[in-house]
Formats: sequence, structure tokens, C-alpha cells
Amino acid sequence: MNLRINSEYGTLKAVLMHRPGREIDRLTPYNKDFLLFEDVPYLEALQQEHDVFSNLIKSSTGATVYQLRELLIRVLYDREILLKLVKDSLKRSGLVHLAEEILERYSTAECAAILTSGLKVHELRRKYPNLDAGELLEYAFLITPCPNLYFQRDPMALTPSGIIFSSMKMEGRQREADLLRTIFENHPDFKELIHPIYPSNGQQNPPSIEGGDVIVLSHEAVAIGNSERTDEKAIYQVAKALLAEGTVKRVYEVHLPEKRNYMHLDTVFTILDENLVLTYPDAMNAVLKTSCYTLKEIQDDKVHIRREVLKESLLTVLEREISHLEVLATADGNPDYSMREQWFDGANVFAIGPRRVISYNRNIHTNRALRNMGVEVLEIPSSELSRGLGGPRCMTMPLSRARV
Repeated sequence: MNLRINSEYGTLKAVLMHRPGREIDRLTPYNKDFLLFEDVPYLEALQQEHDVFSNLIKSSTGATVYQLRELLIRVLYDREILLKLVKDSLKRSGLVHLAEEILERYSTAECAAILTSGLKVHELRRKYPNLDAGELLEYAFLITPCPNLYFQRDPMALTPSGIIFSSMKMEGRQREADLLRTIFENHPDFKELIHPIYPSNGQQNPPSIEGGDVIVLSHEAVAIGNSERTDEKAIYQVAKALLAEGTVKRVYEVHLPEKRNYMHLDTVFTILDENLVLTYPDAMNAVLKTSCYTLKEIQDDKVHIRREVLKESLLTVLEREISHLEVLATADGNPDYSMREQWFDGANVFAIGPRRVISYNRNIHTNRALRNMGVEVLEIPSSELSRGLGGPRCMTMPLSRARV
């Protein structure tokens, strides 16, 4: 495993997932917007559906499924790493000085749970009766939870050239990216294998980019969505790094409308095989601008790239990069069903191999259309998983695929 991927559909060998935990139970109708969630799911049912998903991946591919919690606990046995993460997590509440007190009173596994599901004043007071929480009320968060953590696609991205460690747009999700980066930089299974391409060493407050906006088009091309969560400056910096490394020859910047249902590029289209793409037609038609970055020269260790604004549709770009392209619309193009199923991420299926995908069972019209194209569709229950408005691709971070 070299922590690089050269396709979106090569047979899956290893994947990172996060089984939803207590962080979901922290959601209420009153804080869900602040915590960047769309609804208040039922945790036990959510976990059951997620277990079906992860077990299906194992049984259908034989792939290794890494669970974030297990990797995190292993890394947190290093007290210096644990202390830093806890201090960073306390910054929002302004009570960083409590970090040492927390480490003294909670086990490593408990601290891992705190870093993902948060910690309230009254909970710490049970172990620390003399707690001075300043002006915070008893049920206020000292450390906020991360209910979006089961969407593992966003905190990082693998490319043919190396790893993009995300700089998350929304402050409430930045800690997710910090956890992932800490794991991969320190876990013995990964730390010698990573080749970070973003952010650059020592870069402070890098422009935002999220993994759901990164799609590998071919051996030589990567597309990145310029979306409400990914900035143009980040795309430019990632393009320089990718092109300088030499494997990737073209980086496309795809300008998406700032709409909730086009949050990331992988809600617009996903690649299922060397010549098959699943798209949401309304989103494809809404893309009005695409740019292409290519390498100009490398002189005195300085990388110079050129940017060309393309006077052609995204579909034309895909046809040029993907030979003999076949395009399938969600719900086979039926506008009513397509709109309904796109709300539950109909275009966001997870490819586990060439023309083999995992999809939500509720997207019946899209699944039928896929099967009619010769795609093997494995379905998972989705009554609770879909409440977060993310699909099977959103919940998975492939770490290794068979090369194609």
C-alpha cells in the first residue's frame, strides 16, 4: 500500500471508515445547524446501517476496512500527541488550561471518544468537582462533537501523486481533518508511506479544500471542484504540487454553483469504470466554467503553471479524458425521480471495482438504470445514513485500489 490511487474504480484493497458514535446523539433540533448537520438521526439504527455497509465491503471485495477510532487510540498512546489534540480542541471554549486535568482523569480510549463526541461541562465536573468553567453553563460544550465524522471522504484525498490533507471550510469540521492528519503522520502502519502534497510544509491557515471535491479522472488528470467548500487558491496550490510531481499532467478546476445539493464535485458525477460515469444532469448543466492547469516550467526549484479557461462543457472535458465515454443520468434522466434521488445522493455511489458499486437502496430508479447498463449494484439500507445528506462515496476513504 503506497497511499496513492490512480483511479476511482480499481478493485478496492483498503478503505478507511468511521462507525458513527455518541457524537450523533449530541445532535438536537436546536444545535444541528451549528454542528453542520441536516437532521437528528437515530444512532442505533444508523450504526446498524453502517455496519451493514462496512461488512458488505469486506464480504464483496475482501478489502481491509480500517476504523478511525481504532487508529486514533493507537496514536493517542503518545501523550504528547494526545495533549496537543486536546489543547487544540479546547481553544474554542477558551479553556485550554484544562487539557492536563482531562488527561489525568480519562483513559486513552475515553480521550479518543471525547475528541470525536465532545465533552460537556457537567460531564467533566463528575470527575473534577472543583472545575472552574468560567461563564459556561453546565450543559455547554467544552469540546464540541464531530457528527459529520462518518463522512470520511472529506478530511483528506488520495491522488496519483500523494495525499491532500484537507483544510476544512467550516470551523466545525476542521478538527476532523486534524484527527486524520495526526493519524497518518504518526500511526506506524502509515507514517512511512505518506507523501503529502498539500498543504505545504509549515503553511499556516491554508486555503480550504475538501476531499469530496477531488476526483481522479485518469492516470494523468485530476478534477477539483471549486465549490462552497473548496477555494480557488487551494486548487491552484494543489495543481502546482500535482504537476510538479510529474505523474499528473492536467488538473481541471470545475466551478460549481453555490447550492447545498452541489456541495462537492462528487455530488455532480462519479466514475464507475474506465468509460462509464454516473451524473446528476441538473448539476452537470449548471457547470458554466471549467479551467485547466498544466505545467509551464520548473526553474530554480520554482514551479510555474499555466491556467486556461476552457470554452467547453464539463461533459466535453470528460469525453476528452475518458475514451468512449458512456454517461448515465440519475434515475435514467427522469426529472422527477432524478431530483428526488439526488437529494439522497443518487450520483454518489461507491465504486468497489470496475462496474461494481454500493448504492443506497432507496434510490431504486438510479439502481435500476445502473443494472441496465451492466453494473453490479449492491444495496445498503439508508433510512438513517441518508439523513446526513451524504452517499456511500462520502462515507469512505479508499487507501488502496488495484492499479488499472
